[in-house]
Amino acid sequence: MFSEKNKAIIVDASNTIIQTMKIMDDRRAKSLLVFNNESFIGMITNGDLQRAIIANKPFDATIGSIVDNTSKKYAHVDDDEEHIKSWMIEVRAEMMPVVDSTGKLIKVIFWNDLFDGSQKDNRQNLNLPVVIMAGGKGTRLKPITNVIPKPLIPVGDKTILEEIMNQFEGIGCKQFYMSVNYKSDMMKFYLDQLEHHYNIEFFEETKPSGTIGSVSLLKGKITTPFFVSNCDIIIDQDYRDVYDYHKTNHNDLTVVTAVKSFKIPYGVIEAGEGGLLTGLQEKPEITYMINTGVYLLNAECIAEIPKGQFFHITHLMEKIKQRGGRIGCFPVSEHAWHDMGEWPEYLKMINVL
Repeated sequence: MFSEKNKAIIVDASNTIIQTMKIMDDRRAKSLLVFNNESFIGMITNGDLQRAIIANKPFDATIGSIVDNTSKKYAHVDDDEEHIKSWMIEVRAEMMPVVDSTGKLIKVIFWNDLFDGSQKDNRQNLNLPVVIMAGGKGTRLKPITNVIPKPLIPVGDKTILEEIMNQFEGIGCKQFYMSVNYKSDMMKFYLDQLEHHYNIEFFEETKPSGTIGSVSLLKGKITTPFFVSNCDIIIDQDYRDVYDYHKTNHNDLTVVTAVKSFKIPYGVIEAGEGGLLTGLQEKPEITYMINTGVYLLNAECIAEIPKGQFFHITHLMEKIKQRGGRIGCFPVSEHAWHDMGEWPEYLKMINVL
């Protein structure tokens, strides 16, 4: 019934949330068709998985339990092509299942079947400031950072700094603030020579001030929510989704987190009183949400960053929690997060991007 192309986007309803995130990573897909044996039960998207995690569903919950067809639009066999096109644009679907009156899947229409590369995203753009933390020495990437600053390290035919800024520009963010120190003159010169000119205001750390301390210098300059990004990571995520989550949940600060699994290569023992064995797991896999280094903050948070002091983002999180503020976590898959912090990660990044 299905072509090899279609088989690649099918997943069984018994798969867990974390397994399905890995399948999407491996297949480079943002949505999959969910089957229970031979029966089509719906489509699951990356956004569905993210919303389930945000709703505190366990990572080992099956996707069959979270498929929600009430919020999905599927095409009917009698729908004409223009109708299907308009639906796909409306929901930004990379594929559209076509079903009959009984809900049986008849075929799948892919975005590339109907649209060429010129089709524009119909989502509203953001116009939020972006702060890029680019003052570090990049000591873990020596010896190359002895010569050039980490933000100018190339990935493909551009620097990682350009990749980060281009991603934000793609969703309408035009104003950049860049915290600089190490080899800042070289960064300014390089950016000034580019054919594409970014709207950047540089501000200087006179001494190391932690992962967020220098942002205190922007008090009074930023009056809207704003993004903060490290200069060595790229995340395959539309940041408008992060903003929607941040705004809907009335967060003071939102952390973009990567869902990362670790396999313990040993049998794990659980013991109780008297040292008696109460449980045994053979080479278990545990899953955590990891801080990626991208954040969305309300402007009021800047006033909570002390001037002239060494101050980490974790210190700011503690202050916000102590006053009863809201800190949200927006999850992305492990392979959506590309980190250039050390040589092995950098080599992986240039092979992917």
